[in-house]
Amino acid sequence: METVIRFYTKKNCPLCEEAKELLELLNTDHIPVEEIDIYQSDTLLEKYQLIIPVIAYKENEVYGNEINTEKISGLLAQ
Repeated sequence: METVIRFYTKKNCPLCEEAKELLELLNTDHIPVEEIDIYQSDTLLEKYQLIIPVIAYKENEVYGNEINTEKISGLLAQ
């Protein structure tokens, strides 16, 4: 099974755009990124609505204001 980065987002989210740019910059191994709009699912909306953006990789996630260069680099190094 191929490992992918799941990027939970929504439209018109400036913090999501910043996180996406950082992720693109730091994803030097070119791990596939699956961008998921949380409004496509009530379950995702309920789970992530207050903490997006969320970057999930393997069994770990980083959320919202926690997302920075150090956190993304640490997540991808796993």
